[in-house]
Amino acid sequence: MARLLIVDDDPEIRATLAEVLSYDDHIVEVARDGVEAQRILERSDFDIVLCDVRMPGKDGMELLAWARQHKPEVEFIMLSGHATIETAVAATKMGAFDFMEKPLDLPRLEILIRNAAEKRKLVSENKTLAQKAFRVREILGVSPAIQRIREIIDRVAPLDARVLITGPSGSGKELVARWIHLKSARSKNPFVDINCAAIPPELIESELFGHEKGAFTHAIKQHIGRFEEAHGGTLFLDEIGDMALTAQAKVLRVIEEGKIRRVGGEKDIPVNVRLIAATNKNLLQEIAAGRFREDLYHRLSVVVIEIPPLRERREDIPILAEAFLKEIIAEYNMPAKSFTPAALQELTLYEWQGNVRELRNAVERLAIFTDKIITPADVQRYVISPSAPPEASPLPALLETPNVEAFLDQMEKEYLLYHLRKHGFNVSRTAEALGMQRTALHSRMKRLGIHRSDYA
Repeated sequence: MARLLIVDDDPEIRATLAEVLSYDDHIVEVARDGVEAQRILERSDFDIVLCDVRMPGKDGMELLAWARQHKPEVEFIMLSGHATIETAVAATKMGAFDFMEKPLDLPRLEILIRNAAEKRKLVSENKTLAQKAFRVREILGVSPAIQRIREIIDRVAPLDARVLITGPSGSGKELVARWIHLKSARSKNPFVDINCAAIPPELIESELFGHEKGAFTHAIKQHIGRFEEAHGGTLFLDEIGDMALTAQAKVLRVIEEGKIRRVGGEKDIPVNVRLIAATNKNLLQEIAAGRFREDLYHRLSVVVIEIPPLRERREDIPILAEAFLKEIIAEYNMPAKSFTPAALQELTLYEWQGNVRELRNAVERLAIFTDKIITPADVQRYVISPSAPPEASPLPALLETPNVEAFLDQMEKEYLLYHLRKHGFNVSRTAEALGMQRTALHSRMKRLGIHRSDYA
């Protein structure tokens, strides 16, 4: 079964194909021309498009050209009653899966659809394997900012436009860069990353462009730089705002001329690399301060993707936390664990100065140290104040209680609070764990002045 879009200006052909292919359990939609088909493709996903070549408005070849840029994963089978070898060859070169003449041979068409669907499945499986190899997780979130970032990735990835990703440390800039690479035509070629802030200024040129044997002290053999490693693929320049000015000038030359020269070398080496850069600095301020080249900034910022800090998209925090917990449990082969709603609320209210990276580390800490149910008290202990000294035992203070009745009440209160926190202040689960009736627990809580709103 496949999702099919039939595009033809002949209503009889549309109706016949839709009826016949629906009998084969395919999900079928139709469009009367390329303009309508493009609108449908923009809002829905399809496996295969059966597309007439000659149509008024936007014809089949124009739709195919658009789809190669914006929907490269969709397979096209071109249909024509005026077929020529030149048209068939042109369609194939543009990426069409196959070409059929009208009147259509329906059994052969069904075979083509089955083969195209199989190819689509294999491509999808290969991309999944590539994601696992890259250890690339999904870009999760429902905030408008994250939805916009995903849209920009889908639009820019098939192109070779240079991209500048900005945002605070730990916000996921490298993840965005990897997704641009994975969704691009370069996805089968290398993705090479370099952290410009982690390499001393005197070594950055050697790392980027390589060096020849004897180019400087300790250069005992030839070294291939990151540009050459990334040939045919993507080079990710992380924290480019920390790159030395001399190296910036040479990166600008590579962009302009498409070639590099190793340190100590005498010949130019052509390189075909897509550049994606990222920074947590305000590059316009760096330009004003004379620390970053304005011409390089304009070359790199063809497309700018801004990632906001996590505290500005709090609706994404529960989704990320639950995904990280599931991932960490699988990674460590732990028993299943879950957050209480109140615990997720605690995480949502936290400021997350370290952004998504800090959130994942916190969830990992919670997974390691907590029981099956992660409560607000756990969040307070292991996230909000992980380095705070252990709370002093309440017993010495309790021993100063003036009478036995007050002492016993306070001990009972501490006991119930411990178990209520453990179960996320779920009264039913707490009562069940303590072997008592829910109404009896409610009565004790009321007598002891325990109100959920004060603790959860």
